[in-house]
Amino acid sequence: MKNRKKHILVIDDHPMNSDAYINLIKSKEEFNETNFHKAVDCFSAFKLIKQAEISENPFDVALIDISIPEYREQKLLSGTDVAILLRNTFPDCIIIMLTMHNESLVLFNAYKQVNPEGFISKNDIDFEMFPEIFDRIVNVENYFSTSINNAIQQLLKNALSWDEFDTQILLFLEKGIQTKDLPEYINLSLSTIEKRKAILKRQILDQKSSDKELIAKCKILKLI
Repeated sequence: MKNRKKHILVIDDHPMNSDAYINLIKSKEEFNETNFHKAVDCFSAFKLIKQAEISENPFDVALIDISIPEYREQKLLSGTDVAILLRNTFPDCIIIMLTMHNESLVLFNAYKQVNPEGFISKNDIDFEMFPEIFDRIVNVENYFSTSINNAIQQLLKNALSWDEFDTQILLFLEKGIQTKDLPEYINLSLSTIEKRKAILKRQILDQKSSDKELIAKCKILKLI
């Protein structure tokens, strides 16, 4: 992360949770001088994001609970909607989603809409684990906790029409083979390979994602 003074946004409707996260993050020396900003609902989160935008003080990291009170005037109905707003406002912000939810569709929606760098079930971790996981995420190593990973992986497997050619495409890309050279390794035309890759990106991430992002996400979800 950059050497300037950091700004971290913590959004949780239970202030004790927010205070615990902040104290645990402060235990890491690199965050001693960090500015922390707390919100308890979509309304207060919206205000903080807009203030940061106006003052040109972007958030470096945001921890966002999915289940927070809504702000219907701005069509913000959950932490997922706030995370989308934050992603659009500050694209470089590292977003960590936190939840007690275990419903696959809720988790999958947050995953697809936000593409967070971290996605943690509160049931999967304790306060002792949190600082290390936080450190891994902010140092550019995406992290999904076990139950989050399992729920998303299961939905993807049910939704994907995946065959051996798709697996080969991903594995060769992972080895650094460029798309234009894949027909030398796979018995498919270049146009067919490109179409298959586009479908995989749309299902797993979104159409605009890079090959590197696609491979990274497949690894996180243990799809390859």
